[in-house]
Amino acid sequence: MRAAEVVPGEPAASRVVDREVGPVDGELLVEGLLAGVCGTDVEIVRDGFGRLPPGRGHIVPFHESLGRVIGSPTPDFAPGDLVAGVVRRPDPEPCPACAVDAWDFCRNGKYTERGIKELDGYGAQRWTVPPKFAVKLDPTLGDAGVLTEPTSVVAKAWAQVSAVAARSHLPVRSALITGAGPIGLLAALLGVQRGLEVHVVDRVTDGRKPDLVTTLGATYHPDLAGVAAEVDVAIECTGVPSLVWECARRASVTVVAGISGEHTPVPLDPGVFDGMVLGNKTVFGTVNAGLPDYLAAATALSEASRPWLNGLITRRVPLARFTDALEKEPDDVKVVVDLA
Repeated sequence: MRAAEVVPGEPAASRVVDREVGPVDGELLVEGLLAGVCGTDVEIVRDGFGRLPPGRGHIVPFHESLGRVIGSPTPDFAPGDLVAGVVRRPDPEPCPACAVDAWDFCRNGKYTERGIKELDGYGAQRWTVPPKFAVKLDPTLGDAGVLTEPTSVVAKAWAQVSAVAARSHLPVRSALITGAGPIGLLAALLGVQRGLEVHVVDRVTDGRKPDLVTTLGATYHPDLAGVAAEVDVAIECTGVPSLVWECARRASVTVVAGISGEHTPVPLDPGVFDGMVLGNKTVFGTVNAGLPDYLAAATALSEASRPWLNGLITRRVPLARFTDALEKEPDDVKVVVDLA
């Protein structure tokens, strides 16, 4: 079988190699179908983010997965089942969060992650995964099952929003999503599924993104001018500092789901903080997801329109040229690597 391999921070070292992957006791043996590509993968290859497996010079990339079970040690999974693999593994100590399988809240940073930190990812034609870290998908999802991991991230965000709203007696009726990339669009999907009035802001004025938002039943805006001054929830998916503060100004609950990578100070109106204090507002960050979020993501995808989900996958790159998937093209939403 074939697999991608990369060296963090050394793009020229990227390659496709032959690897033998056979059954592992207690784990599912999976035929890799697709691997989704996101900004983290680009940061690993180009900027040196991530960490190699101990004693290894390369790591198999990609943490967004879709595969089909070949062999299973448990009746919970059967050959032919469509599955996605969980990314993070709990730390070995474990910390208070990892001790209760809330590894996405790991407190000591000793977790590992498939395709990112010390563990090979899912960019291979075969991979194995413990049943505990596999999610069975609706077989009718087909290729859209590769959206499970990014959907789990926003499922976690919405779960946290619900918890904050409940304890602060906030009726959630409207949502602002900034950024119409995969995370933003999937956040909008879950907002629409909750029956909310959803507004999505992105700077592009035509093409796939406005159409995807409109088809979903949400409202698309090329800027914030057309969005109400107050909304119940904002999910900020761009990492642009000015948008983070604008969301905090407008929303009772703001989720920061994007990372800018920029460290230049940004002028801030102190009134934003006054509004947060006087309005009992909440701003929190989120990353990764736990198993309940993956299960919620699988349910959300199973209930979504198949044509709409398939419309998010805008480019397929063969495994032999997987580095092409790291180059962004103007109309990209979700790019996938075809492992077959």
